[in-house]
Order: sequence, then C-alpha cells, then structure tokens
Amino acid sequence: MLLSGKTYEKVYGAFQWEIPEYYNIGVDICDKWAHQRYRLALIYENEKGEIAKYSFWKLKRLSNRLANGFQHYGIGRGDRVGILLPQLPETAISHIALYKLGAIAIPLFSLFGTDALAYRLANSGAKGIITDAANLHKILEIKENLPDLKTVIVTEGQDKDQAHDFWGLIEKGSADFTPLQTRADDPALIIYTSGTTGPPKGALHAHRTLLGHLPGVEFPHNFFPKEDDLFWTPADWAWIGGLIDVLFPSWHHGIPVVAHRARKFDPEEAFHLLARHGIRNAFMPPTAIKMMRQVKDPASRYDYHMRTIGSGGESLGEGLLAWGRDVMGLTINEFYGQTECNLVVGTCSEVMEARPGSMGKAIPGHRVEVIDDSGNPLPPGTVGEIAVQSPDPVMFLEYWKNAEATREKFVGDWLLTGDLARKDEDGYFWFVGRKDDVITSSGYRIGPAEIEDCIMKHPAVSMVAVIGSPDKVRTEIVKAFVVLKEGMAPGPDIEEDLKQFVKTRLAAHEYPREIEFVGELPMTTTGKIMRKELRALEMEKKAREKS
Repeated sequence: MLLSGKTYEKVYGAFQWEIPEYYNIGVDICDKWAHQRYRLALIYENEKGEIAKYSFWKLKRLSNRLANGFQHYGIGRGDRVGILLPQLPETAISHIALYKLGAIAIPLFSLFGTDALAYRLANSGAKGIITDAANLHKILEIKENLPDLKTVIVTEGQDKDQAHDFWGLIEKGSADFTPLQTRADDPALIIYTSGTTGPPKGALHAHRTLLGHLPGVEFPHNFFPKEDDLFWTPADWAWIGGLIDVLFPSWHHGIPVVAHRARKFDPEEAFHLLARHGIRNAFMPPTAIKMMRQVKDPASRYDYHMRTIGSGGESLGEGLLAWGRDVMGLTINEFYGQTECNLVVGTCSEVMEARPGSMGKAIPGHRVEVIDDSGNPLPPGTVGEIAVQSPDPVMFLEYWKNAEATREKFVGDWLLTGDLARKDEDGYFWFVGRKDDVITSSGYRIGPAEIEDCIMKHPAVSMVAVIGSPDKVRTEIVKAFVVLKEGMAPGPDIEEDLKQFVKTRLAAHEYPREIEFVGELPMTTTGKIMRKELRALEMEKKAREKS
C-alpha cells in the first residue's frame, strides 16, 4: 500500500513492490473479506431507482455457486469466457468466479455490434459468454461462426434452447468451492485495444496487474482508501478504466462501490447520484466532467461532499481544474496510462502542485521516461516517446496470438506507449501528440483500421480513410473520408446509412460523426493511405473555422 508523505520525492522513494508468488484476483477482491459477514461491497441502483446491496460474504457464495456451474459446462483453467454486460452485480460475480477457476475473462462493451463481438470471440477462442437479454440476439446471430463458443449464459429472459439461465445456474451450484491457487504471473483477463493497423489486439494481463494498478489508484485519489470512502465511475466495467481503476482496487481494500446502469450519461443525474449515495471518490472521464460543468449551480441543489476525483485520457486544462476547485471543492487529479500498461503517470494534490496541461509525474513504483527511437532517455524539454521500463507488475503479458505486435511494443526493456511528450526539469510530463493514428474521443482510444474495415463492407464504398477530427467537447470525433463506387452519388441519405452501418456493427462511440465524400485519397507510392496528410488538412480547416 502506498504510504502518505509530505513530498512527492519521499512518497516515490519509499515505495516498494510486494508481489507474492501466488495471487488470485477473485480471492483478493472478494473471499479475503467474506469472513466479515456484513461488510458492504456493492450498492447497485437500476434504471428504475431500485437499490440492492451486496456484502462480500454474499458475493463469495454467489461466485462460488457460479464457479461450480461453469465447471459443470467444462469451463476451467485457461479457458476464455466473454462478459458482455454493463455495470451489474452479475458482471462482478462473473469476474470473481472466473478468476477463482483460473479461467480468463474477456470484458466486452455492451454496445458492441456483431462484427466487433465476432472478431473478439473468434480471436480469443472464447469457450463461453455471459450476456443479458438486450445483447443475446447478437450472440445468437454470430454463434454458428464461432466453433469454440460452446456455452452461452444469459442473466434474464433466457430461452433454455438457446442459452443457460445465469441465476438458475447459481441456484443449482454448491456454495462450497476451493479457488485454484494461481501464480501472480498466470493469465487472468484479455482486454481488447484498438490498434492503428489491422484488427484490434487482445492485451493479455496476469493476476498481478491488479497489484500493479494499486499505486496508480491510491496516488491520484490522495492516498486512497480513507475512512468512509465510497467509489463510483460512469465508465463501463468493460473498459480497464472502470474495471481495474475503480471496481477491483476498491474491493482489494474492502471499500464499497456504487454501480448504476445508465444507458447514457446524464450530468444532472450524476450530481443526484453523488448526493443520494454519499459518494466520496470517482473516476470521471474528461468528457463527463465537461458535461457536468454545464449544470447550473449544482452546489445549491445537490448535497454532495466528495473527497477525490481522478480523470484521465486527455488534459483537463485550467478551466476544468478551476471548476473542480470552485464547484466540487477539490483538486481533480489527472493520470495517464493505456490498456497495456495503465496508471503510470499522475498527480496527487496532497504532495504536489497541479500544473494545468501536465499529466503529472511518474506514479510510485514505475519508471517512466521520454526516450528516443533507440531507447535512450532524453534530457528535459526534449520531445520523445513516453516509455515504461520493464519488468513492471502492471504491464501486460503479451498481445494474444500476436507475437510480432508484442515485439514491436518494446525497445530493449522499454515498453513503448506510442504517445509523444516532453518531461520538464521537475519531472512533470507534458503530452505533445500521438505517434500513431489512434483517435481519442470522449475518453475512448479508437483505432481507425477496424472502422475502415467495417465501412469497406458497405456496397456503396470504394475506399475510405478514418481520422480523428478536433472537437471541443470530445477532444476528437471520428471522421471518415469516403470514396464512393462509380455511379453512387453522395448525399445525406447515404451519409446517414453509413453512420448507422458502423454504429450497429461496431459500437456507438466508433461511428463516424462526420463523413466527407471525396474523389480520391492521398496515397504513398506503395499504395498506403496517408492519414497524416488528412489530419493536417483537417487541422488547417478547423483553424480557419475558428478565425
């Protein structure tokens, strides 16, 4: 656990990793607290405002029953199982059960379309999947093309001929289960991250990744946990930010979490939720903070008293930091990381100043530098690539079934983030830009390749290129430059059809909010699309619109 101190240097210098040989996430976040029969773990509020509470003791018994049910269907050590659910008790119970089995969980965003799901389930060789009634039809639509997918479990509205009943499985299972003794380096979960070229890559993480995340949660939440802490995030538990930045580390410390199933983020409802449950800690993506900033005079209407807010994905800037101090009564701490190696840079207002525009300093336990192409750390003020030195317990094991991409992620013992920055004399990191084509939109990191592949399936499209276009609220929006096939005419109807085509096949956050029809795309002599040139032209266009 991170020890508090008076200065950043003392906190950073005093930290030491304690990674045991044997470690299991499921046991750590649930079973170790279950002897305290009434210790609160989860407060779940559904869309109707109905509230259910779960103790660690209850979660242990439910996850044990589910683990026995999984075993009945042949799921065991090393098997991959998808979890296609939003913030629900069933989501957490499934994760705990799979880890105690030694299986590998695959968090899947509930708004993914059939193409996105089919690729991830096929690539991982998933043997089973847990989903809800709203998403079951997607799985049934693609199941015949997934020979490894033997077991489908649905949380409600089940059809016994098509899927097994989640709660029926729990009811039949024994509450006695002995968790597998896993090593800290044994695989635990695969989180798919969009790359710049080719299909999404599955970042395979070990059980130890949770221990690696702890200082990156404790530091920007001002030495979390403290008395009466209660955590919530609007971020979906399918993403690393919701799952391992909030849910798992809170339960590691025995701190309760609020779960709320919201189909769309509502800033007024967010304030209401904070006040209603007495939430003290939150991870808020920058887009959510920008939306909450638009709420008029919330302090006079909502009785909220927060201790910490952490944010990451993009710089907040002076305006949002000032809003945090004036309206929330605290300094919003920023942090930086990525799916493969998360929470490695951040701020902590108790021991360091917040410098608007900076992502902070290296989190205790991690060595982070700005390096050149040969892997040499660069002097202060010099722009280079952000890199993290291995070994590091938060670092991923590999890209699933992609040895080449794994090798390309490293230079020597440095993991490359693909992000450019400079580091000042005091150790603060300042983001400059991306080295690749990843789009940052509303806190999501989106690879253009998967969107381009999807759009190319449309019968009217000849060629396409996708980039991020600057946007005041979302940082960037997805923009597609489309060359139509001969005889096809551009217009609002085909534009809307293309947007819906992507939205239903991939995900709502990945569809192109802007489409520009062009006669040709800039290409290299070897036939590669020059996204860099399109981005430059888009930047010029946006600059002209501002002036």
